[in-house]
Amino acid sequence: MTSVAEGPPTDRLIFINLPVADLARSRAFYAGLGFGVDPRFSDDRSACVVVSPRICVMLLVRDRFAEFVVGEVADPGRTTQVLNCLSATCRDEVDRIAVRAVTGGGRPWRDKVDQDGVYGRSFADPDGHVWELLHLSCD
Repeated sequence: MTSVAEGPPTDRLIFINLPVADLARSRAFYAGLGFGVDPRFSDDRSACVVVSPRICVMLLVRDRFAEFVVGEVADPGRTTQVLNCLSATCRDEVDRIAVRAVTGGGRPWRDKVDQDGVYGRSFADPDGHVWELLHLSCD
């Protein structure tokens, strides 16, 4: 398998940029899920939430987010523009994060999935950004 660039696949980082209404509330929400914040890439208008060594979620206040886009900033409370999906190491991790999300200010999004080796739950964060959590059983 090769990447779009010539040569072997590149181990890339992914930065998911999300507009938020209240940075402090969003930081607290993601911290409650168990994720840290990298202060090197955070300030009073943004926070870099470290999901894993290769995945970061950039929380940007709406006016800061608007500086990076052409056109209107979507309202995730009214429309779903993207589904962010994270893998989980086990079913219990799916449940733990989903429960933390709801008790921390998020809301359940869709019904639980449990079929054909796939176990998953989903939630919307306080701004309405949708996250899915999946554990794939390879048995």
